[in-house]
Amino acid sequence: MTGLVYKSTGSYYTVKTDDHQVYECRIKGKFRMKGIKSTNPIAVGDVVDFELDNTTDEEVGQIHNIHDRKNYIVRKSVNLSKQTHIIASNIDVVFLLITINNPPTTTSFIDRFLLTAEAYGIEAVLVFNKIDTYDDAMLDEQLYLHYIYSEIGYKCLRVSSTEGKGIDELKQLMTGKVSMFSGHSGVGKSTLVNALQPNLNLKTKSISEQSKQGQHTTTFAEMYDLDFDAKIIDTPGIKGFGIVDMEKEEISGFFPEFFKLQDNCKFNNCLHKEEPNCAIKKALEEDKIAWSRYNSYLKILEGDDEHYRTDTYNDDRIASDETRK
Repeated sequence: MTGLVYKSTGSYYTVKTDDHQVYECRIKGKFRMKGIKSTNPIAVGDVVDFELDNTTDEEVGQIHNIHDRKNYIVRKSVNLSKQTHIIASNIDVVFLLITINNPPTTTSFIDRFLLTAEAYGIEAVLVFNKIDTYDDAMLDEQLYLHYIYSEIGYKCLRVSSTEGKGIDELKQLMTGKVSMFSGHSGVGKSTLVNALQPNLNLKTKSISEQSKQGQHTTTFAEMYDLDFDAKIIDTPGIKGFGIVDMEKEEISGFFPEFFKLQDNCKFNNCLHKEEPNCAIKKALEEDKIAWSRYNSYLKILEGDDEHYRTDTYNDDRIASDETRK
């Protein structure tokens, strides 16, 4: 039989067939993906072949084959830096949920996520959530970010799950597609899924006031069928987003605004740092490229996977002002 993986707990996989039958499955033997050193050989969104094991009283499937993926989104494993974790596969569009300070989402995190989506050929949409909670300063920050990423070419939505703002526009972008919600813990992923499909009743938790950090409510990635001809993959909140297997020379190619200009650089292998006649640096001086984006690029280039999580928008702006002097 063939089916679609809807949930992965690491040892069991929930698989649904085309005729809507649901089976709990395991991996047959030491099944491993060729060429992918990941902690999870099978991910939500995978199409798999399996057969029922008739040797036990339980109706458990044994997965013996995984179909080729059209794409997947991956990050470094939390405790195993040399291994990766596949968050989900065969995605049509990924929605990155962003909150300004409840909890804060940094530009460094946003840019790393967008870089990964670009590298794996997945359309990314930025969803600024909880807009009903913004004061004037937060609104200013959100509009500033909205402008930066819209200018680059990314779709940006302003959403309030509790007040229903932006929900219809979000549904339009999701219809007929397999979508994934991602972002830090506490940005409102599960609450937003509930707003899209109230009868799912996904568990939600409030933000810790002391640390402004979200609390994990989604433990495993899971796919849900929605009433408006859409599938959504809800994922656990992620703190950091380490970049996987990328050469320094190719990083700028996944920044769309850099990619448009880099052929105008004097050197073909320009890293846009100290090289003369660099088109990226020229555009930066002319404010045609956002300084926060350039700062993110430099940190990724330098392999700074540990410290970017502490950045704030204000730090980016201060760094920009210092660089301009």
